[in-house]
Amino acid sequence: MLKTPIARGVALASLGATLAIPSLSQAAFIDDSKASLELRNFYFNRDFRDGGTPGNRQSKQDEWAQGFLLRYESGFTEGTVGFGVDAIGLLGVQLNSGGGTGGTGLLPGGYQNDAPDEYSEFGLTAKAKLSNTVLKIGSLQFKNPALGTSDSRLLPQLMQGAQLVSKEIDGLTLDLGYANRTNLRNSSNHEVMTVQTGGRRGITVNGGANESDDFRYLGGSYSVTKDLTATYYYSKLEDLYKQHSTNLVHVLPLGEGQSLKTDLRYARSKDDGRTNIDNKALGAMVTYSLSGHSFGLGYQKMSGDTGFAYVGGSTDPFLVNYVQINDFANKDEKSWQARYDFNFASVGIPGLTFMTRYLSGDNIDQGANAPEGKEWERNTDIAYTIQDGTFKNLNIRWRNATVRNNNYSATSRDIDENRLIVSYTIPLL
Repeated sequence: MLKTPIARGVALASLGATLAIPSLSQAAFIDDSKASLELRNFYFNRDFRDGGTPGNRQSKQDEWAQGFLLRYESGFTEGTVGFGVDAIGLLGVQLNSGGGTGGTGLLPGGYQNDAPDEYSEFGLTAKAKLSNTVLKIGSLQFKNPALGTSDSRLLPQLMQGAQLVSKEIDGLTLDLGYANRTNLRNSSNHEVMTVQTGGRRGITVNGGANESDDFRYLGGSYSVTKDLTATYYYSKLEDLYKQHSTNLVHVLPLGEGQSLKTDLRYARSKDDGRTNIDNKALGAMVTYSLSGHSFGLGYQKMSGDTGFAYVGGSTDPFLVNYVQINDFANKDEKSWQARYDFNFASVGIPGLTFMTRYLSGDNIDQGANAPEGKEWERNTDIAYTIQDGTFKNLNIRWRNATVRNNNYSATSRDIDENRLIVSYTIPLL
């Protein structure tokens, strides 16, 4: 489905690279190629504890699906400029859905629309490398303070665009990106982007629909010392918002098996023409690690006329208190987090990990004549990866979440949630 100019350009570039390869040295292109097939089985159950009313809201979401994720990454042809191509094929198969229990994000369809038996997506990416600079055009997954595509459901979110990453200077990474379409986690369609407006964010869009086909960013990170990394990104979703994001991460060694990690984040978001966006987001997370144990404390504060702004749909915002269900980024919200992790490899059981955390938010502006908004969330995550034998690298993960709040919003509800994910990656090349 090549409906946009950039999609047609990617196809032509990929075809051109393929045709050119036989006339170039193919050794690196082939020898450095990687391919894998991930089998991802996902069961998702969400119980809305406030029931199915008012407004005929559903009381439960419950779906089960099987995902197939085929990934291919070529090497680069030899020469001053190396060329290559990446590809990703995604297939989701329904195992159980319907009866008003859809809408989990595993499959297309919502509460009152039956999910299809299957859905699929295929993406191509043309790439070129000059020295330590790589340009990619096509289907991309972004992961930086400006934009984070999500991989927390059956299939990952993809975006259509371009990215240039340069590492010509030791310790410095420069990152330039552009996107004009998004392919959501439970969709086969490429859609224009939106700004997230859910919850008590207080964000409104004026003078047209909440949509944009132009997201761009410029940023990078620099290793100031071996223990300190500084990051800055500027981004803009055309007509909707612009944002400055900064991040400082410091890891202080405290002796054998001990460290103290400090993660500081600040973002300033403003309107770019058709919204009321005005937000300052401050976040801090401090984590003390001792052998297999990690103890973390986090704080996040929203200020300004609205809550935090980021690309809507299913992207991951760069916030310390963005967790399994909530982002704690409503207007004027203040939230804190306590987290504990344990890696059982430290006691002789490699592959087994445990995490639990509790977050509480308050001071949410719910509008005139409404009480102060409050919410809390508790998460538990247990995972085990088989270390050897026939099923080596088979991963089993259980995620549990509980959410309670007093927010007067159709999207802010009391929730008990369980996710069971079994994944197995088979190397093909």
